[in-house]
Amino acid sequence: MKKLIIFSVSVLSLSTFFSSCKKTETREIWQAVVKPSSPVSDAAPLCGSIKGTMLSGKTYTIGCDVFVNAGDTLILQEGVTVKFSGPYGLGVKGSLISLGTQAHPNYFTYAGATKTDTYGYDPSKDSAYVGRWIGIIGATTCPMMIFKWTHIEFAGAAIPSSSAISQIYTSPYPMFFQNPAGYLVFEDSWLYGSTDDPFRILGGKIEIMRSTFEKCGYTGGEAMNAKSGTIGDFAYNLCIGMATNGPKLSNISAPVGFPGSNMRIYNNTIVNCGYRRAATGRGGSINFEQGAGGMAYNNLIVNCKFGLRVVQNPIADTANLFYGYNYTYVDSPICANNIYPSLKISTSITRAMPTDLPAPSTFLPVGWNPGDTYTAATSVLGANNPQFINGPVPMPAGLQLRDIAFVGNYNFALKSTSPCVGKGYTGFAPRADVPIDLTYGVTEITPPGKDMGAFQTNGTGNHH
Repeated sequence: MKKLIIFSVSVLSLSTFFSSCKKTETREIWQAVVKPSSPVSDAAPLCGSIKGTMLSGKTYTIGCDVFVNAGDTLILQEGVTVKFSGPYGLGVKGSLISLGTQAHPNYFTYAGATKTDTYGYDPSKDSAYVGRWIGIIGATTCPMMIFKWTHIEFAGAAIPSSSAISQIYTSPYPMFFQNPAGYLVFEDSWLYGSTDDPFRILGGKIEIMRSTFEKCGYTGGEAMNAKSGTIGDFAYNLCIGMATNGPKLSNISAPVGFPGSNMRIYNNTIVNCGYRRAATGRGGSINFEQGAGGMAYNNLIVNCKFGLRVVQNPIADTANLFYGYNYTYVDSPICANNIYPSLKISTSITRAMPTDLPAPSTFLPVGWNPGDTYTAATSVLGANNPQFINGPVPMPAGLQLRDIAFVGNYNFALKSTSPCVGKGYTGFAPRADVPIDLTYGVTEITPPGKDMGAFQTNGTGNHH
């Protein structure tokens, strides 16, 4: 979306003025021409410090670790491709702003890497989980990272101790942010592949909106792992094939003087997550962990290892945690028995909410209490098909739950006959902690939708 500024200009010639003629000419100036600040050259591989503007349509090669210094800003215009040619990273001590568009998205990727989106492919040989380049690593001095219509692919390579990136942080993530006073926006964007969490946040105000996370984490990793006083919204995102969860929130190591971790997680579609997680009792869909509160509504959870998990030890901020109106579909008895994970298996005390679908009373045994282990009624298997336009529901014959890890040709929008239509809860608002701005903030904070999941039948929500 671009703002169009219209000026009405009256042009009077001197002769007209002196003859008192009232004839005027009106012109419409509809688009200002703005010269980019400090254009970045694409003539040679980039190394060291960079700042200024990467120009639309150009491809930039990264030949060693690069840094945006404190006080500097790097802006990417639309249609920019940044290719890493080795296991290098982008350290952000200043500000990074990627302004891709729907027609011309931006890319942070690895030169020569290709996707191996094949069912049953060995994860140990999959390019998604190798980590070709380190990632975008924000320092505590980074005031903002803004990503709009941007692809981040094949990141997560180990950080050598000799790398100056290790002075910012020692663990690699495709995206890492750690300024509790800063802003992070990831909207209408894609994150493909990672060795661990694709997205680690240690505090800050964030808006994660209308984005897609696929094939992230080799033996562990969430679509979003946010800790340390992170606040904001995670909404209208598609998470598919995560090693562990979609979004996870914790308040561990929250800085003094900042609010505790609290996020509103709503209208997400979370598909086949949790099957590469090595630890027992972990993985699946949405996690609220140590000291974390917020909301979780209108999420569409399909064939995930566990449903919404409210952790008991260390306990989540249950006094400030509200959830319900979440929709679950399962084909597997194992998944059915963990729609509400148990305390024994998963240290979970999730309550069954009467607004959830399917209704808990239709599959939970009589006398069930939060945290109890249970065997679900078989009637829940395959019931309430969400009716994607084209999705892996029911599970395609010959495939296992862990095989569904990429979007491919699937279309997770809902048919008009879907039982998810009109079942959403709209009686709350987003937190909206990040300012709305076409460049320096979030473009749009989409409010709760009337349909379950990330794709709304009125055309709003996720547009991937």
